[in-house]
Amino acid sequence: MSGNERRVAVFRKEHFNAAHRIFNPAWDDRKNAEVFGKCSNPHYHGHNYELIVKVTGVPDPETGYVMDMKVLSRLTTEEVIEKFDHKNLNLDTVYFRDLNPTAEHIAMVIYDLLRARIDPRLDLQVRLYETERNFVEYPA
Repeated sequence: MSGNERRVAVFRKEHFNAAHRIFNPAWDDRKNAEVFGKCSNPHYHGHNYELIVKVTGVPDPETGYVMDMKVLSRLTTEEVIEKFDHKNLNLDTVYFRDLNPTAEHIAMVIYDLLRARIDPRLDLQVRLYETERNFVEYPA
């Protein structure tokens, strides 16, 4: 394998705070509480999310970058932090009006937002920590 074929992963770590309510609107509050527990609180609840964005590709022969980290930082700020930080995901964003804001769905939405702005030749993965011990990755 020549030097130009070697793939490298670069990572950007971000943090945002957001509130949400996980519930199925077709169910009553009792069933939502049975299935989702405290996460279905009608008055919402919040998390201190930690986001790790992984971009994988072959470093550019001219710059040595897989992706300019300043650009990845700016994209993550524009597409995630500005849209989700200190927001109620159910009420303040268009993304979860009809989509239950589980960690799985949040990670998929973040992926789609970033994927639209990152070179398609680069692989992208999103890891989202909802708590220190609970996290999801997309794609799996």
